[in-house]
Amino acid sequence: MAISRIAIGAPGEASHPDAIRAAFAEFFSMLIFVFAGEGSGMAYSKLTDNGSATPSGLIAASLSHAFALFVAVSVGANISGGHVNPAVTFGAFLGGNITLLRAILYWIAQLLGSVVACLLLKFATGGLETAAFSLSSGVSIWNALVFEIVMTFGLVYTVYATAVDPKKGNVGIVAPIAIGLIVGANILAGGAFDGASMNPAVSFGPAVVSWSWTHHWVYWAGPMIGAAIAALVYDNLFIGDGAHEPLPHNDL
Repeated sequence: MAISRIAIGAPGEASHPDAIRAAFAEFFSMLIFVFAGEGSGMAYSKLTDNGSATPSGLIAASLSHAFALFVAVSVGANISGGHVNPAVTFGAFLGGNITLLRAILYWIAQLLGSVVACLLLKFATGGLETAAFSLSSGVSIWNALVFEIVMTFGLVYTVYATAVDPKKGNVGIVAPIAIGLIVGANILAGGAFDGASMNPAVSFGPAVVSWSWTHHWVYWAGPMIGAAIAALVYDNLFIGDGAHEPLPHNDL
């Protein structure tokens, strides 16, 4: 069972140079991702003079997030694993692939990266609003919660299949683009309903800068639940104890 491999981490791990470098990698990857993703939405609003959402706008959002996440995962993969998402980090933790202490470092770095990206966007655009995620008309919080659970399940399942599974072989080469593509596809599916976050940090930065917290909990609960289900399902069904790679010594 994956749950038996959960590790807290050594007391000195939080100050270990490798852990600090990994946290910085997550910070910069998240900054790159949010700046491009949130920035594309702000650019659309400027071009349309804050007009209503359109199918072309949804496609633009899908493409910008897919491309940006592909790059953000790629540049961080060799340093931190390229999580770029607290939910992905949570899934990796539940599968015994990262310790709790390192996960906390990642979470802090990811949240800070998102906030800094949104602050930079607000300054660079002359004070335009960094719009927080919100539910569309007629969409209940339970509708949105299911959307976020299912979409994040697909994302973290993809992460496990292409990046975490020890049997991945050459599939690992395409992991960043596969991860970017599933996020882009999910935005096409859920973006019109709840914004299709799948990432608590991506929701957190705009919420902090715009100070808008309506239904914000949905964008934490949904992704974390979806990530947990995906991690436990994939790890227990397709990896198992025999094929699991132990944590590196500096993670124990």
